[in-house]
Amino acid sequence: IRYRWRSACRLRTEATRGNGYMVEMVVESVRVNLINPNRVVVLKEKERDRYLAIVIGGPEADAIAIKLQDRDAPRPLTHDLIKNIIENVGAQVVRITVSSLVDQVYYASIVIKSNGSEMDIDSRPSDAIALAVRTGVPILVSEEVLEAAGIVPDDEVESEVVTEEELKPFRDFINQLDLDDLGGE
Repeated sequence: IRYRWRSACRLRTEATRGNGYMVEMVVESVRVNLINPNRVVVLKEKERDRYLAIVIGGPEADAIAIKLQDRDAPRPLTHDLIKNIIENVGAQVVRITVSSLVDQVYYASIVIKSNGSEMDIDSRPSDAIALAVRTGVPILVSEEVLEAAGIVPDDEVESEVVTEEELKPFRDFINQLDLDDLGGE
C-alpha cells in the first residue's frame, strides 16, 4: 500500500522529500545491537521483503517489545500515557511517518486527527513507533528513506557445502583437546 505524502515534513528541504510516496511497514522485531548498548527496531515492508533498521534507546525498545508481546505494565508507561491523553481529549492517532534521513538521523511525525483536521507532531521514530504499536495505526516510511537505508535480502544466498574431508582437520583438533585442563587451577 502506498500513500501520497502530503505535509508530514513541510519544513524539510525538497532534497529529503524524494518522490513523496510512503510505504506501509510493520514492526518485525526489536533486537540488541551487539556493538553498543543501543537497541534496533526492525521495520518490514508489508508488501515485500524490504527492511529498515533504526537504532533506538533502551526504554523505547522495551516499550515497543512489551506491547508486541501483549504484556501490560503495572502502571502506564510514557507511551500508554500519551495514548490515553490523546484519546481522552477526543483526538486520535491516524498514522506515524518516518519521512526523512539526514546525517544518519531519522525524522518522524505522529499524525493526529482532532476536530476534523489533521496535525503533524514532530517525533523521534522510536516514540512514534511505540505509540503506533499501542494504537494499531499504520507505520509509513518514505520511499526515499527506504532507498537510502532499506535492506533487501538476496534472493539467492549461495551456501557452500562443506564435505566431511574438509571438516576432518577441525574434528581431529577437537578430539585432541584435553578437556580436563580447561577451567582447572
